[in-house]
Amino acid sequence: MFIPFYDPTFLLLIPALILAIWAQSLVSSRYSVFSKVKSATGFTGEKLARYLLDSAGLYEVRIETVSGQLTDHYDPRSKVIRLSASTYNSDSIAALGVVAHEIGHAIQHATNYAPLIIRNAMAGAAGFGSSFAWILFIAGLLLWMPVLIKVGIILFSIAVLFTLVTLPVEFDASRRALKLLEERIAMPAEELEGVRKVLNAAAMTYVASTAMAVLQLLRMILLSRAYGGRD
Repeated sequence: MFIPFYDPTFLLLIPALILAIWAQSLVSSRYSVFSKVKSATGFTGEKLARYLLDSAGLYEVRIETVSGQLTDHYDPRSKVIRLSASTYNSDSIAALGVVAHEIGHAIQHATNYAPLIIRNAMAGAAGFGSSFAWILFIAGLLLWMPVLIKVGIILFSIAVLFTLVTLPVEFDASRRALKLLEERIAMPAEELEGVRKVLNAAAMTYVASTAMAVLQLLRMILLSRAYGGRD
């Protein structure tokens, strides 16, 4: 029998919550450490971004600053690399690693990297699904309307697929970043190891997000079955 005031399925999320907290802590600690280590390459974040873009023939991609820390991203619609204030003028190992990662995304876009194309195509539907899936799902439970429950699950499934597709996109961008730093600016091996640690920590946040999304979907399925079995 379904009891709306007690939801034991929430316990499923505990591993993902622990992973998310650990991943975020790892990112913060590693970025803090390597943001204090100056690179011997002589590049700042902005100069590295422009150099790597030009060396890849991406002259049309602009570079802008954006507020916040670790808010760096590549906008494929506008073809803009946006670097956070803490990265733009920094010559630290951490900053250069973050910049190279975003250049990796720009190169993915320019070379029509399949997972990125799929991810971009899904972005709108995934955003809609993550925003309204639980609203419809809970409304279906409260109103005893199976159709709303099913629609909620379908919408959230799209959001889960989006997080799954994001994983290869992010891992590939980090792989490209390390290769760019090694081959284009001859970054020393000890600095590359620092970059690898920062990027691996950042990748774990995406793994944690995916784990959370998958377990949330499992919760929905279990709750829907409990709904179907109530009197």
